[in-house]
Amino acid sequence: MTVVEATVHGAISMVNAIATGKGATMGIDTYVKTRLETSNGAGIHISSDNKTISSRLINRVIEKIVTKRELEKTRLDLDFKSNIPTGYGLKSSSAISTAVALACSRIFKPNMTDTQILKVGVDASIETKVSITGAYDDACACYFGGFNVTNNLKRKLILHNNAPVNLQAVIFIPRSRKRGNLKKLKNLKSAFEKAWNLASNTDYWNATVLNGIATSAILNSNPQIIGNLVKSGAFGATISGNGPSIAAITKKKYVTKIKKQFLSLDGTTIIANINNKKAQVHEM
Repeated sequence: MTVVEATVHGAISMVNAIATGKGATMGIDTYVKTRLETSNGAGIHISSDNKTISSRLINRVIEKIVTKRELEKTRLDLDFKSNIPTGYGLKSSSAISTAVALACSRIFKPNMTDTQILKVGVDASIETKVSITGAYDDACACYFGGFNVTNNLKRKLILHNNAPVNLQAVIFIPRSRKRGNLKKLKNLKSAFEKAWNLASNTDYWNATVLNGIATSAILNSNPQIIGNLVKSGAFGATISGNGPSIAAITKKKYVTKIKKQFLSLDGTTIIANINNKKAQVHEM
């Protein structure tokens, strides 16, 4: 019997990748912990308090690393602990798929590279229709932490930097998960292209604000909230991913002021620290 635990952190968007196939993200210290235990037997057995975790995604990730022959003689028990709200654009699926890939690689294919581990999760996300682009930008931020600028179509990490640890993410979680029409994001392709170019030149905050204005205009949010958050002290503010959560990055002294901008909205607010730590896996 072997038991390993993988820890992968969450992230928020800076540039949405749907319109152009290129994105940018930043790691935060929300997390997914995946405990994988192997024993004699067969089959994949998943236990989690979170009913929204996709067993199809998890199974597909495992099948890409563990051979059919090994699965026929090995029982895999997986348990998940996570504080990432699911279904709000906060990268829970990327964190889960990456954590499963990392745990499986430790036991079955210890020589897998970081790129190979990330590719497994991305491919599985597309194949199970969890993600449109495969969310390579999200996977990189969850795995490496810090700032990540990517070309999702080419599965290429263009730029990676540590993010300032003296900042915090103030994240509004609406009560409703309703989103706008994601296909309409392509109507503002030029805006997302400009935002990505800003991020690729390390102008992360202006990229985030431009992305926020563009996404909020389409994904059922009021673009005015982005401007109000910046006036209240946010360096960057945006819809994270495809929404509907709204994230504002700010210094700790402005957190209370930022939170007040969300008081009139129906939902809850969480605070996350910046994460620059790479994903980890260890035997227990």
